[in-house]
Amino acid sequence: MMTFLYTARARFDKESEPDHSPWTKYIQWSRLYQLTELVSMDTCLNEVLVEPDRDNDDDWKEFVFNGYAETGCFKTLEYVLAKTDTNKRFNLLTVVIQPESDCSLIQLDNYDFLGYDLMDDYYDTSALSNCSGFDETFLPSELNNYGLISDYEKACSISDRLYENNPGEDHADTNIVAIWRHRTIGW
Repeated sequence: MMTFLYTARARFDKESEPDHSPWTKYIQWSRLYQLTELVSMDTCLNEVLVEPDRDNDDDWKEFVFNGYAETGCFKTLEYVLAKTDTNKRFNLLTVVIQPESDCSLIQLDNYDFLGYDLMDDYYDTSALSNCSGFDETFLPSELNNYGLISDYEKACSISDRLYENNPGEDHADTNIVAIWRHRTIGW
């Protein structure tokens, strides 16, 4: 059984940067020339916009952890919307961490499936979009226009090979995250 989780993330595309400079520099650095927008779980590039009250015990009940790592995901959509400034552009995401099967055929009302991200064990950094130097495992051109992997089997293979090829690299021990984006909320 898959557990669907929720988060709100900052948008990162040409329009989200007033002078386009950060986007242009990122595209050159990452070699992700096919990107139209980066939709990632990476906390540096797509910041978590949910603002919990960390002094409130009820808020802590909404957090999702993987071991000791805070995933940046929350248990309910209602909580995410209540704790996010919905007056600015953002990506409202539904995700599944470590799906056991292909998610591309799962239809969620008002959401589009975008692909799979590979997050490090800390759930901070995407091995796909914020780590350079994994060319022995995958090339930037293999990612879709959102900076994600479209195919489940390919995501699993890349995740396995990343760790095999880079056993001492923290960002190479990854968790597969399936991502759906809401069609209207946040736009």
